[in-house]
Amino acid sequence: MTGALARIGRNWRTLTSEQRLAAMAALALLLSMLLPWYQETGSALVNNGKSLARIDAAKSAFGVYSFVEAAIFVVVVGVLVLLWARAERKAFHLPGGDGTVIMGAGLWVMFLIFYRQLDKPNGRKEGLIQTSIGVQWGIFIAFLLGALLAYAGYRIRASHVPEPLVDDAPPPPAETVPAPAAADPPSEAPDAEDTVVARRRRPPVDDTLDGQLSFDEPAEYRPPPRG
Repeated sequence: MTGALARIGRNWRTLTSEQRLAAMAALALLLSMLLPWYQETGSALVNNGKSLARIDAAKSAFGVYSFVEAAIFVVVVGVLVLLWARAERKAFHLPGGDGTVIMGAGLWVMFLIFYRQLDKPNGRKEGLIQTSIGVQWGIFIAFLLGALLAYAGYRIRASHVPEPLVDDAPPPPAETVPAPAAADPPSEAPDAEDTVVARRRRPPVDDTLDGQLSFDEPAEYRPPPRG
């Protein structure tokens, strides 16, 4: 007994705060099924039909067996088993992750309880006994706990709680860096076309201008003859 309690305590410390919230919501939802969910009222003839006795009895979720109560019980137990497996470091993958599954479980519980309020269990019509069944306050507590379970699943999903890894799982393949592509050989530049540079031509010498700029040579100076 001591070893089992120690194991439970160790697993509880292994869980994250979001997983603990989901576990508490699932446990509370399971215990809420012992609360009065329904109220059976009616009458019955007793003493060989000479007197009328009133029937007024509260019934839990286990007292009225149907698909709804059975589905809620299976969902709650499934969430507890999932969290226990995670605390034991069991490695497996669920579609969408643990948070999505737990959130879906809480929403499914809420839908089932809402459906049960619209489609109540049938009463008894057994000879001199005629009763009808209504809902009690316990079913509303279960509805709120289903919402708490869905919220816990949302927290697990938002916090990205990692799943345990398999101990003997092969290491992930190393990322291979693709080899660089071979550089294309440089393309030969097209032959440059010969550029013909036009040389500037000297302006023609204007003979007229040369004529205007030319001066007559001075006459030769000769001294006067001495007397």
